[in-house]
Amino acid sequence: MLKLSIYQSNGENELFVSRTPEQLKAISTERPVSTVAIDEQKTYQVMDGFGASFTDSAAYLIHQVLDEEQRGELMSRLFDSDQGIGLSVLRNPMGASDYAREIYSYNDLPENETDLELERFSISHDEEDIIPLLQEAVRLNPEIKLMASPWSAPGWMKTSGHMIGGELKKEYYPVYAEYFVRYIKSYASHGLPTYAVTPQNEALFVPGHYPGMLMLPEAQSDFIKNHLKPGLVRNQIDTKILCYDHNWERPDYPLTVLEQAHDEVDGVAWHWYGGIPSAQSDVHQAYPTKEVHFTEGSGGEWIPAFEPAFSNVMRTGIEILRNHSKSFVLWNMALDEHNGPTVPGFGQSTCRGIVLVNQQTHELTYTLDYYALAHFSKFVRPKAVRIASSSYDSIRSVAFKNTDGSIAVILFNDSEQEGNVELKLQEESVLSFQIEAKSAMTVFIQK
Repeated sequence: MLKLSIYQSNGENELFVSRTPEQLKAISTERPVSTVAIDEQKTYQVMDGFGASFTDSAAYLIHQVLDEEQRGELMSRLFDSDQGIGLSVLRNPMGASDYAREIYSYNDLPENETDLELERFSISHDEEDIIPLLQEAVRLNPEIKLMASPWSAPGWMKTSGHMIGGELKKEYYPVYAEYFVRYIKSYASHGLPTYAVTPQNEALFVPGHYPGMLMLPEAQSDFIKNHLKPGLVRNQIDTKILCYDHNWERPDYPLTVLEQAHDEVDGVAWHWYGGIPSAQSDVHQAYPTKEVHFTEGSGGEWIPAFEPAFSNVMRTGIEILRNHSKSFVLWNMALDEHNGPTVPGFGQSTCRGIVLVNQQTHELTYTLDYYALAHFSKFVRPKAVRIASSSYDSIRSVAFKNTDGSIAVILFNDSEQEGNVELKLQEESVLSFQIEAKSAMTVFIQK
C-alpha cells in the first residue's frame, strides 16, 4: 500500500497547501489525459539540493533586523526538513556582491599598496552576520553544502585598481589562488567546510556600479590549472572547482575551460539570465563525468505579476533539473521592502528574495520563491537520484528517488487550461486528477 503526501499551489492565496487524494479534482472526460510514467530503473544525477545565498544584505536583514524569535522561526522554516522546507545548498559571495551594504573584500588596502603574503587577509566582516547564520543553518541541517563565488578580487590585484571593473593582473594569479585557500581555511575554522568554489561570478559581465571582474575562458583555465587547483592540493583541501558560473547563452566558455583544464575542473555552474537550460545538457554530453550545478537565478520585476513569476520558477526549475543539475540555487535569501540593501550607487533594485524583511516594520513575509522552492526541496532530499518521468509542454514533470526509497514527483501545468494527469509508477496507476492551469503539485510517495 502506497502512502501519498500531496502539496499543491493554485495561485497567490493558495501556496504549498496539503491535499488528500480525495480532495483532488476528478479527471474530466472532455480532455485528453497526460500520463506521467515514473521509471525507477532509469537514473540520472544525484542531488546536492536546493537553496539561496546569504549575501551581506540578506544576512544583515535576518541577523540584525529580525528579532530572535522571528529569526529562529525563519531559520527553522528554511532549513529544517520537518518543520520547514529543508534547504541544503548555500552559495556565499566571497566579499561584496551587488547585494551588500558596502564594497569590501577580505584584503582591502590603501591605494598603491600590495600584500603579497596576505598578512592583512581577514574574514572578520563575515563573522558579524553571515557566519553565525551559516552555523545555525548547518546545525538545523547537517547535510548542507556550502559554495563560494567572488564577484571580484581585491582591487589592488586588478587592472582597474578597484573592485569595480577590470581584470585580474597575471602577476597576481598565485596570490589570488592563496586568497581562496585562506578563505576556505578561515571558514573551516568556524566549522564551515566549503564544498565548492567558482573562480569568478559572471566572468563575462563587468558591471559599472558594483563589484565585478572580467575573466575570459583562457584566463580562467590558466588560473584553475596552474594556480587554484595546485594551491588546493598543496594544502590538502578537497573543495571542488566549478567553472564558468554564468548564463546558458555561452556554453562555449565552459567547453573551452573543460578542454584546457579538464582534470582540474569538477563541474560547471550556470545562471538563468540568458539562453536556455538545454545548454547544461549540451556541455554535459561533451563532458559526462563533470558535475552540473545551477548556482543563481533571481526573480524580479521583469517578470512582474504573481502568476508569471511563480510559473517561471516552477517551469525553469523543472527544466534545470531535467538537464542534469545537482543543485537549484536561487539568489538572495532575504531582501527588504526596497529590494535591497544594495551597494552605494546601485540604483533601484528589482530582485526578489526568498523572504521579505521590512526594515521599517520588521515584518517578515515569505515570498512566492519560498513556496516554489518548497515544491522541490521539502521532499527531494540530498543524495536523492533523479529518475525518469514523462514530461510534456503542457504538463512538465521531474521525479526523484530518495535514499530511503521514497519518491518525489514535481508537476507543473504550463498550459492555459486545466489538465488531466495520470501518475504511473512501474506501469501501475498511482493517482489520477485534474490540475489547474499554471498550478504546481508535489506528490510524495512512500512505499
